Amino acid sequence: MAVANNNPSTETIAQRAKHELREYALLSLYLFVCFGALILYKAAILGEEGISYLPSGLAAVKALILAKFIMLGQMIRLGDRRRSRLVYVIAYKALLYLILLLVLSVVEEVVVGLVHGRTIAASLAEFGGDKLPQTLATSLIMLLILIPYLASRELNVALGKGRLWTLLFEGRPAQITESKGVKP
Repeated sequence: MAVANNNPSTETIAQRAKHELREYALLSLYLFVCFGALILYKAAILGEEGISYLPSGLAAVKALILAKFIMLGQMIRLGDRRRSRLVYVIAYKALLYLILLLVLSVVEEVVVGLVHGRTIAASLAEFGGDKLPQTLATSLIMLLILIPYLASRELNVALGKGRLWTLLFEGRPAQITESKGVKP
């Protein structure tokens, strides 16, 4: 039996599947919280105008779909070849992932349109027509959601696999608190 040592070639299929499922679940949860907050905000604004809006399950479905799209981007190592300052790598990857999500969202809209009996042209016209300002606003929000996620991934790689999470979720090292004049 192979022992996992953060090297994909020595991980068993079960270990890799468990790792990817955990990563997918965490990413889906992150996106669900972000989308859920946005939907509640939209519902509050529309509620003040007397418009009832609270699509049940929309945040969860969108989170699951977009998380899978992001995992697909990770699988093809989208943007991994660029070596530069960390801030540029994060910005570059965020733009690439945003483009990937937009393209796959258009494909999703076309498929949904076909299922509902609309032509590809009609689906694309609807997506780009009246929905264009909403699409642009959604894209900007998605970019703002992607940046912290991708930054955390890049920082984790730069610090050493797992080190970021150790720093975030374990007690602070004594040397840091002592150098600030704080007693542990």
